[in-house]
Amino acid sequence: MTGTKPSANGILTAREKKWIVYDVGNSAFVLLSTAVIPIYAKSLMPADGNIVSAWGYAQTIASLVIALLMPLLGSIADVQGMKIKFFLGFFGTGVVMCTAMALPLTWLPFLIVYVLATIGLNGSLTFYDSMLIDTTSNIRMDKVSSHGYGWGYIGSTVPFIFCIALIFGGPALFGWSTVACTRASFVITAVWWAAFTIPLLTSYRQVHYRATREHTREAVRGTFTELSSTLHKLVRNKPLWMFMVAFFFYIDAVNTVISMSTSYGTQLGIDSTQLVVALLVTQFVAFPCAILYGRMAGRFGCKPMIVAAVVAYMCIVFFATFFLKSAVEFWILAILVGMFQGGIQALSRSYYGKIIPKEHANEYYGLYDIFGKTASILGTFLVATTTTLTGNASLGVLSIAILLVVALIFLTLQKDPTKTV
Repeated sequence: MTGTKPSANGILTAREKKWIVYDVGNSAFVLLSTAVIPIYAKSLMPADGNIVSAWGYAQTIASLVIALLMPLLGSIADVQGMKIKFFLGFFGTGVVMCTAMALPLTWLPFLIVYVLATIGLNGSLTFYDSMLIDTTSNIRMDKVSSHGYGWGYIGSTVPFIFCIALIFGGPALFGWSTVACTRASFVITAVWWAAFTIPLLTSYRQVHYRATREHTREAVRGTFTELSSTLHKLVRNKPLWMFMVAFFFYIDAVNTVISMSTSYGTQLGIDSTQLVVALLVTQFVAFPCAILYGRMAGRFGCKPMIVAAVVAYMCIVFFATFFLKSAVEFWILAILVGMFQGGIQALSRSYYGKIIPKEHANEYYGLYDIFGKTASILGTFLVATTTTLTGNASLGVLSIAILLVVALIFLTLQKDPTKTV
């Protein structure tokens, strides 16, 4: 970046705003995946089908593919000009598959298409996250990352409200079936996602890279060597790998709570309208809380705020296990999640960006995705398997608390490298 660097609390630059806008676009699909798609998938299943297990395995497969792909592709993407190409490939896959979900499908083909859309989303997010270090400075990362999540939450409600109005009001207004209206919501979400990606595509410039276009072939051939070198550097960097281990466990809880909440509520017999409206409230709560979290990180430090969120998630898990029985408790759960969800995600992204080598950002963010997505594999698989074996979804939810305890131990033992800067 050229010119005078903006202060940590300065107004957002045009470049930062255009990066943030992608969160507004992709979050529409994330919200639909949380609130509508599991309910729709459940409606496609036989009466005795268990959506918690099926949804958990679908999420597990999507996360596993990303965890396997990202380290290699992330290393290649550190070559000048390659990051945006990979981003485009995954983003395009996500949008096309989101649209394809509108096709008449039985429950299993529908879940397969959904898995492909989720792979596209999560793959694009890996490269999007690594674009943060090209978009702003270290001192502003907490602010910019928090605004990304915050505006993503509030922005995603616009197409979501329209889709919900269509699903519930479409049959009376247009004579469409509820199924047809739900399918139309997939197309609307895909269009919104694509439209809000354009500003990023027209403004992004890769500042940090490890090789130029002229040396792309040599760099690609050396990818495995570079990846091996990065892993060795990670192992030798104790504060970094300790944070990564902690991140592995606590983001498991966060992702699992997000991805499984609606299917869990559906299995408990909570009315679908109550589930959808409660999750919409989550977005409105998450908007100011994510931005507030960024400001508080500037005052108290990024790591202490992450620790506070992990403790809060422990309380959320216990509440979901022992007290969630009706729609009222689900509303309470949704509000609690909204208070901490955006903050812990945003600060994890920015804290990691501060402590890694900038010229290998995409490679390191690829490893970040291994830990994040592999954690999602563990969490959703654990909930799905426990539910299948015991027939009690609450026991699966309870197991998440163990992961949070492990995360707290590593966070407590880790020395914060940003304090020595």
